[in-house]
Amino acid sequence: VLWLAERLSGLGLRVGVVSRGYGRRGAGPRRVAAGDPPAEVGDEPALLARRLRLPVAVAARRADAVRLIEGECDVILSDDGLQHHALARDVEIVVVDGRRGLGNGWRLPAGPLREPAARLAAVDAVVVNGPGFERAGAIRMALEPLRFVELASGAEAPPSAFAGTRVRGVAALGHPDRFFALLRDLGAEPIEHRFRDHAALRAADIAFGDGLPVLMTEKDAVKCQGFAPKGAWYLEVGARLVGEGERRLLAALEAAV
Repeated sequence: VLWLAERLSGLGLRVGVVSRGYGRRGAGPRRVAAGDPPAEVGDEPALLARRLRLPVAVAARRADAVRLIEGECDVILSDDGLQHHALARDVEIVVVDGRRGLGNGWRLPAGPLREPAARLAAVDAVVVNGPGFERAGAIRMALEPLRFVELASGAEAPPSAFAGTRVRGVAALGHPDRFFALLRDLGAEPIEHRFRDHAALRAADIAFGDGLPVLMTEKDAVKCQGFAPKGAWYLEVGARLVGEGERRLLAALEAAV
Protein backbone atom coordinates (compact mmCIF):
# COMPACT_ATOMS: atom_id res chain seq x y z
CA VAL A 1 0.00 0.00 0.00
CA LEU A 2 2.86 2.38 0.80
CA TRP A 3 4.51 1.61 -2.53
CA LEU A 4 1.29 2.14 -4.47
CA ALA A 5 0.48 5.40 -2.67
CA GLU A 6 3.94 6.84 -3.29
CA ARG A 7 4.04 5.85 -6.97
CA LEU A 8 0.51 7.08 -7.72
CA SER A 9 1.18 10.37 -5.91
CA GLY A 10 4.28 10.71 -8.07
CA LEU A 11 2.02 10.56 -11.14
CA GLY A 12 0.17 13.64 -9.86
CA LEU A 13 -2.86 11.77 -8.53
CA ARG A 14 -4.50 12.62 -5.20
CA VAL A 15 -4.31 9.38 -3.20
CA GLY A 16 -6.08 8.27 -0.03
CA VAL A 17 -6.07 5.05 2.00
CA VAL A 18 -8.88 3.31 3.89
CA SER A 19 -8.65 0.44 6.36
CA ARG A 20 -10.73 -1.45 8.88
CA GLY A 21 -8.26 -0.49 11.61
CA TYR A 22 -8.14 -3.97 13.10
CA GLY A 23 -7.99 -4.10 16.91
CA ARG A 24 -8.79 -0.44 17.50
CA ARG A 25 -11.24 0.88 20.07
CA GLY A 26 -14.56 1.81 18.47
CA ALA A 27 -15.90 0.88 15.06
CA GLY A 28 -17.21 4.17 13.68
CA PRO A 29 -15.59 5.98 10.75
CA ARG A 30 -12.65 8.19 11.63
CA ARG A 31 -9.93 10.11 9.84
CA VAL A 32 -6.42 9.22 10.92
CA ALA A 33 -3.80 11.86 11.57
CA ALA A 34 -0.07 11.34 11.98
CA GLY A 35 0.47 10.81 15.69
CA ASP A 36 -2.98 9.39 16.48
CA PRO A 37 -2.79 6.62 19.13
CA PRO A 38 -2.68 3.19 17.45
CA ALA A 39 -5.13 1.89 20.07
CA GLU A 40 -7.74 4.28 18.64
CA VAL A 41 -7.03 3.92 14.91
CA GLY A 42 -5.13 0.61 14.50
CA ASP A 43 -1.40 0.05 14.18
CA GLU A 44 -1.23 -0.20 10.39
CA PRO A 45 -3.36 2.93 9.71
CA ALA A 46 -1.21 4.81 12.25
CA LEU A 47 1.90 3.76 10.35
CA LEU A 48 0.38 4.71 6.99
CA ALA A 49 -0.68 8.15 8.21
CA ARG A 50 2.79 8.82 9.60
CA ARG A 51 4.68 7.67 6.53
CA LEU A 52 2.40 8.99 3.78
CA ARG A 53 0.99 12.32 5.01
CA LEU A 54 -2.03 11.61 2.80
CA PRO A 55 -5.72 11.22 3.70
CA VAL A 56 -6.21 8.02 5.72
CA ALA A 57 -9.54 6.86 7.19
CA VAL A 58 -10.74 3.81 9.13
CA ALA A 59 -14.16 2.23 9.64
CA ALA A 60 -15.56 -1.23 10.29
CA ARG A 61 -17.38 -0.79 6.98
CA ARG A 62 -14.72 0.40 4.54
CA ALA A 63 -17.34 2.20 2.43
CA ASP A 64 -17.95 4.53 5.39
CA ALA A 65 -14.23 5.32 5.49
CA VAL A 66 -14.27 6.02 1.75
CA ARG A 67 -17.05 8.57 2.22
CA LEU A 68 -14.87 10.55 4.64
CA ILE A 69 -12.14 11.21 2.08
CA GLU A 70 -13.49 10.51 -1.42
CA GLY A 71 -14.10 14.19 -2.20
CA GLU A 72 -10.38 14.96 -1.97
CA CYS A 73 -9.00 11.87 -3.72
CA ASP A 74 -8.61 10.63 -7.30
CA VAL A 75 -7.60 7.16 -6.11
CA ILE A 76 -8.40 5.34 -2.86
CA LEU A 77 -6.45 2.29 -1.77
CA SER A 78 -8.01 -0.23 0.61
CA ASP A 79 -5.55 -2.44 2.46
CA ASP A 80 -6.43 -6.07 3.18
CA GLY A 81 -9.80 -5.62 1.51
CA LEU A 82 -10.10 -8.39 -1.08
CA GLN A 83 -12.70 -10.28 0.95
CA HIS A 84 -14.63 -7.11 1.87
CA HIS A 85 -17.21 -7.55 -0.88
CA ALA A 86 -19.41 -4.66 0.27
CA LEU A 87 -16.80 -2.23 -1.08
CA ALA A 88 -16.92 -1.67 -4.85
CA ARG A 89 -13.50 -1.71 -6.47
CA ASP A 90 -11.96 -0.97 -9.87
CA VAL A 91 -8.69 -2.85 -9.48
CA GLU A 92 -7.86 -5.88 -7.33
CA ILE A 93 -4.29 -6.76 -6.36
CA VAL A 94 -3.40 -9.84 -4.31
CA VAL A 95 -0.09 -10.07 -2.45
CA VAL A 96 1.06 -13.64 -1.76
CA ASP A 97 3.82 -14.45 0.72
CA GLY A 98 6.44 -16.26 -1.34
CA ARG A 99 7.60 -18.54 1.46
CA ARG A 100 4.16 -19.61 2.65
CA GLY A 101 2.36 -19.51 -0.69
CA LEU A 102 -1.25 -20.66 -0.31
CA GLY A 103 -0.46 -22.97 2.60
CA ASN A 104 -2.65 -26.07 2.50
CA GLY A 105 -5.05 -24.34 0.06
CA TRP A 106 -7.96 -24.32 2.51
CA ARG A 107 -9.92 -21.35 3.81
CA LEU A 108 -10.19 -20.32 7.44
CA PRO A 109 -10.38 -21.98 9.92
CA ALA A 110 -8.96 -25.10 8.26
CA GLY A 111 -6.24 -23.17 6.44
CA PRO A 112 -4.79 -19.67 5.97
CA LEU A 113 -6.92 -18.39 3.08
CA ARG A 114 -9.80 -15.91 3.32
CA GLU A 115 -10.81 -16.53 -0.31
CA PRO A 116 -10.57 -19.73 -2.40
CA ALA A 117 -7.39 -20.19 -4.42
CA ALA A 118 -9.46 -19.92 -7.61
CA ARG A 119 -10.04 -16.24 -6.74
CA LEU A 120 -6.55 -15.47 -8.06
CA ALA A 121 -7.80 -15.99 -11.62
CA ALA A 122 -10.25 -13.08 -11.27
CA VAL A 123 -7.95 -10.36 -9.91
CA ASP A 124 -6.03 -7.78 -11.93
CA ALA A 125 -2.59 -8.59 -10.56
CA VAL A 126 -0.86 -11.12 -8.31
CA VAL A 127 2.22 -9.82 -6.51
CA VAL A 128 4.53 -12.36 -4.84
CA ASN A 129 6.50 -11.06 -1.87
CA GLY A 130 9.88 -12.79 -1.79
CA PRO A 131 11.11 -16.02 -3.38
CA GLY A 132 9.08 -19.20 -3.49
CA PHE A 133 5.49 -19.23 -4.77
CA GLU A 134 5.28 -19.45 -8.56
CA ARG A 135 2.39 -18.36 -10.75
CA ALA A 136 2.36 -17.49 -14.44
CA GLY A 137 2.19 -13.72 -14.93
CA ALA A 138 2.82 -12.91 -11.26
CA ILE A 139 4.78 -9.77 -10.38
CA ARG A 140 7.75 -10.34 -8.09
CA MET A 141 8.30 -8.04 -5.12
CA ALA A 142 11.10 -7.79 -2.58
CA LEU A 143 11.27 -5.91 0.71
CA GLU A 144 14.38 -3.73 0.98
CA PRO A 145 15.75 -2.70 4.39
CA LEU A 146 16.20 1.07 4.28
CA ARG A 147 17.42 2.15 7.73
CA PHE A 148 17.15 1.58 11.46
CA VAL A 149 15.60 4.45 13.44
CA GLU A 150 15.90 4.81 17.22
CA LEU A 151 12.50 5.53 18.73
CA ALA A 152 13.70 7.74 21.58
CA SER A 153 16.01 10.02 19.60
CA GLY A 154 15.12 9.64 15.92
CA ALA A 155 18.76 8.77 15.19
CA GLU A 156 19.28 6.72 12.04
CA ALA A 157 21.66 3.86 11.31
CA PRO A 158 22.29 1.78 8.17
CA PRO A 159 20.75 -1.70 7.80
CA SER A 160 24.16 -3.25 8.57
CA ALA A 161 24.48 -1.40 11.90
CA PHE A 162 23.83 -4.48 14.07
CA ALA A 163 25.78 -7.05 12.05
CA GLY A 164 27.53 -9.45 14.42
CA THR A 165 25.55 -8.10 17.39
CA ARG A 166 23.32 -10.02 19.80
CA VAL A 167 19.95 -8.22 19.85
CA ARG A 168 16.41 -8.56 21.18
CA GLY A 169 14.00 -9.01 18.27
CA VAL A 170 10.38 -8.04 18.98
CA ALA A 171 7.57 -8.83 16.54
CA ALA A 172 3.77 -8.69 16.90
CA LEU A 173 3.07 -9.90 13.39
CA GLY A 174 1.10 -12.57 11.61
CA HIS A 175 4.35 -14.11 10.38
CA PRO A 176 7.16 -13.03 12.76
CA ASP A 177 9.63 -15.55 11.31
CA ARG A 178 10.06 -13.35 8.25
CA PHE A 179 11.18 -10.39 10.37
CA PHE A 180 13.61 -12.49 12.40
CA ALA A 181 14.99 -14.01 9.19
CA LEU A 182 15.51 -10.51 7.81
CA LEU A 183 17.46 -9.51 10.92
CA ARG A 184 19.69 -12.56 10.42
CA ASP A 185 20.15 -11.68 6.75
CA LEU A 186 21.44 -8.31 7.97
CA GLY A 187 23.96 -10.09 10.19
CA ALA A 188 22.25 -9.57 13.56
CA GLU A 189 21.81 -12.40 16.09
CA PRO A 190 18.25 -11.99 17.44
CA ILE A 191 16.79 -13.41 20.63
CA GLU A 192 13.20 -13.81 19.44
CA HIS A 193 10.22 -12.33 21.29
CA ARG A 194 6.92 -13.13 19.59
CA PHE A 195 3.51 -11.59 20.22
CA ARG A 196 0.17 -12.15 18.51
CA ASP A 197 -0.52 -10.04 15.45
CA HIS A 198 -1.58 -6.47 16.32
CA ALA A 199 -0.85 -7.03 20.03
CA ALA A 200 -0.84 -3.84 22.12
CA LEU A 201 2.75 -3.82 23.33
CA ARG A 202 3.57 -2.44 26.79
CA ALA A 203 6.72 -0.91 28.22
CA ALA A 204 7.53 -4.19 30.01
CA ASP A 205 7.42 -6.05 26.67
CA ILE A 206 10.45 -4.18 25.31
CA ALA A 207 12.39 -3.47 28.53
CA PHE A 208 14.86 -6.32 29.11
CA GLY A 209 17.41 -4.61 31.33
CA ASP A 210 20.44 -6.26 29.73
CA GLY A 211 21.64 -3.43 27.48
CA LEU A 212 21.09 -5.36 24.26
CA PRO A 213 19.64 -3.38 21.34
CA VAL A 214 15.91 -3.96 20.84
CA LEU A 215 14.90 -4.24 17.17
CA MET A 216 11.30 -4.23 15.94
CA THR A 217 9.20 -3.51 12.88
CA GLU A 218 7.86 -0.04 12.14
CA LYS A 219 4.33 -1.41 12.61
CA ASP A 220 5.20 -2.30 16.22
CA ALA A 221 7.20 0.88 16.77
CA VAL A 222 4.15 3.12 16.36
CA LYS A 223 2.70 1.42 19.46
CA CYS A 224 5.88 1.94 21.51
CA GLN A 225 6.70 5.55 20.63
CA GLY A 226 5.68 6.99 23.99
CA PHE A 227 7.65 4.62 26.24
CA ALA A 228 10.49 3.12 24.20
CA PRO A 229 13.81 3.20 26.06
CA LYS A 230 17.10 4.30 24.58
CA GLY A 231 18.46 1.51 22.42
CA ALA A 232 15.09 0.50 20.93
CA TRP A 233 15.12 0.71 17.12
CA TYR A 234 12.73 -0.07 14.30
CA LEU A 235 13.62 -1.20 10.79
CA GLU A 236 12.11 0.84 8.00
CA VAL A 237 11.62 -1.16 4.82
CA GLY A 238 10.45 -0.38 1.32
CA ALA A 239 8.95 -2.49 -1.45
CA ARG A 240 10.76 -3.00 -4.75
CA LEU A 241 9.01 -4.52 -7.74
CA VAL A 242 11.30 -6.67 -9.85
CA GLY A 243 11.85 -6.41 -13.59
CA GLU A 244 8.87 -5.22 -15.64
CA GLY A 245 6.53 -5.55 -12.65
CA GLU A 246 6.46 -1.86 -11.77
CA ARG A 247 5.66 -0.75 -15.31
CA ARG A 248 2.96 -3.41 -15.74
CA LEU A 249 1.22 -2.63 -12.48
CA LEU A 250 1.30 1.15 -12.90
CA ALA A 251 0.00 0.81 -16.48
CA ALA A 252 -2.98 -1.21 -15.23
CA LEU A 253 -3.73 1.34 -12.53
CA GLU A 254 -3.39 4.32 -14.87
CA ALA A 255 -5.79 2.65 -17.30
CA ALA A 256 -8.34 2.20 -14.53
CA VAL A 257 -8.01 5.82 -13.38
